[in-house]
Amino acid sequence: MSVSPKVKVCGMRDSHNIDAIAKLKPDYMGFIFYPKSPRFLGDDYNASALGRIPKTIKKTGVFVNATEDEIAETIVKFDLQAAQLHGNESPDLCSKVKAMNVEVIKAFQVGEDFDFDVLNPYNGVCDYFLFDTKTKHYGGSGHKFDWKILDKYDNDIPVFLSGGISIDDVEDVKKLQHLNIYAVDINSKFEVEPALKNVEMVSEFMTKLKNN
Repeated sequence: MSVSPKVKVCGMRDSHNIDAIAKLKPDYMGFIFYPKSPRFLGDDYNASALGRIPKTIKKTGVFVNATEDEIAETIVKFDLQAAQLHGNESPDLCSKVKAMNVEVIKAFQVGEDFDFDVLNPYNGVCDYFLFDTKTKHYGGSGHKFDWKILDKYDNDIPVFLSGGISIDDVEDVKKLQHLNIYAVDINSKFEVEPALKNVEMVSEFMTKLKNN
């Protein structure tokens, strides 16, 4: 790729791990505000741990069918720069979140029968689409979907590529030059345990990705 995709490291929680990953300078760092996730940040999490993150890294809140008020309160509390809506959120809610002065990343679960027409109502109210593997739950499966399906996408809105991406996928990601891949979202394949990342693996992945 002429320009390497940006990197989002998602599902962070441990304060020391956050500091270590921040030193690698990913473009985005994701924090999950979905209680059913094993990577849930927690209701009583100390926001100061996120305050140490450099401004160059966009703090991203991941929400699943949260209310407008819940999202707004969380954005303010944790000084978020982006909101990833990972549930069945409507275009109207996306528009309202966009008005909160954050980037809006709308996630969609992609399977073999995915109909890209469902994206149309979201044009103009989202900054990015995130394509994740279709599961019974909302993300975090650790499995990849068939990236060939993305050949059917019209590329109008830049994409976050997610779903079971590992350090072994770097060369395959680089082959997606014809797609509007804005960022790569990494999570479970880089973990020691849920919400705790292997810093060396993340560093190696980022280095390989940037080396065209």
